[in-house]
Amino acid sequence: MHHWRDDLWKNMVDSTKKWERIKSEYSRYIKTEKRLSENTVAAYMRDFEEFMHYILRNYGVSYEAVNAVMIERFMAWLFERGTSEMAQRPSLSRASQARRLSGIKSFYNFLLLTEKIEQLPTESVGAPKAERLLPDVLSVEEIDALIATFDMTTVKGCRDSAIVEVLYSTGLRVTELVSLSISDLFFGEGYIRIVGKGDKQRIVPIGAVARDKIQLYMELRRPKVPSERTLFLNNRGTPLTRVMVFNIIKQAANLAGIEKQISPHTLRHSYATHLIEAGANIRQVQELLGHESISTTEVYTHLDRKHLRGVVEDAFADVDLT
Repeated sequence: MHHWRDDLWKNMVDSTKKWERIKSEYSRYIKTEKRLSENTVAAYMRDFEEFMHYILRNYGVSYEAVNAVMIERFMAWLFERGTSEMAQRPSLSRASQARRLSGIKSFYNFLLLTEKIEQLPTESVGAPKAERLLPDVLSVEEIDALIATFDMTTVKGCRDSAIVEVLYSTGLRVTELVSLSISDLFFGEGYIRIVGKGDKQRIVPIGAVARDKIQLYMELRRPKVPSERTLFLNNRGTPLTRVMVFNIIKQAANLAGIEKQISPHTLRHSYATHLIEAGANIRQVQELLGHESISTTEVYTHLDRKHLRGVVEDAFADVDLT
């Protein structure tokens, strides 16, 4: 006798196969058409799988049967999980939830574009208001203390000192730093060429201190690996990884007695903050950081206002207005 559970199981298997097939197509699409970086593609696909598993577990349907209510319930599930487990799962902040919804919308736009669906189930679904919290920012004194921890009599110390100097004085992302090539250095003109997200290139000024530290490091490392064109290398003569740079900075922070949460991105934020405080406008900072959207850079505008308020308060501190 044919049982309803057999139909349910068959539908579940069919739906899972459809999700897996479309996952491969979507992954190829964002890699080739959208030209996103490997890290961004990996994040999108992690979010996609979480959404796929939620829909299959709770509804057992394929992607074309998903509606706005299902997506809203997924977002509510994320929110509940985020508020109850925030201490253990900091990735479930409202900003991360907004990123997940952005990924879902990207996926359904892809389905519409490739004519696999006729209308978007995402149009009425709103994103949670994203938190715009900046990480810790280092003072100039703390950056000096960080750099002072490196032993400049060793190749490693010269390399690590140059890395911190470059991250702070150019605002590079850690991925941009580890992929920096010797051919990207234009010291005669005073700039370096950066290949950023989506293979977009930008030109960033580089100061004399950073240039001198790079040149010192290159003189020390050159006899060992004359054929390697990547600038920063590990002790085996191969390119550094992002994790290695994280560890270099963590260890230096510990030695310097800096108790703030610190990573390579902290130096990028410090660079942008100090530029704003020195009078750079938001468009200039956007260009230097390589932000595609001005809204990404606008997180620094409150720093500008805070700094100006401090300047005004200091200026009028001794004025008696009575």
